[in-house]
Amino acid sequence: MSFSASAADERVLDVQSTDDALSVSLQDGRVITVPLVWYPRLLNATPAQRRNWKIAGGGYGIHWPDLDEDLSTEGLLRGAPAPKASVHAK
Repeated sequence: MSFSASAADERVLDVQSTDDALSVSLQDGRVITVPLVWYPRLLNATPAQRRNWKIAGGGYGIHWPDLDEDLSTEGLLRGAPAPKASVHAK
């Protein structure tokens, strides 16, 4: 018995956000939803700033020019929150 698996296409199709979640639709039909608290720049942004996104990285990334924020579908699929900001002693 053989199975024909369709190839996963992890390129971004659409991005939606609410006050507490980010949902990214992929070309292959999957939707990744993650909490905005994982991404402080997006969490603290206005709805208009969150709506102003561009597909980047050959289709595998999302860029928010107003926020200087970039996410990849690879990181979203891994469930990788933004790195914690480092605190430098003065």
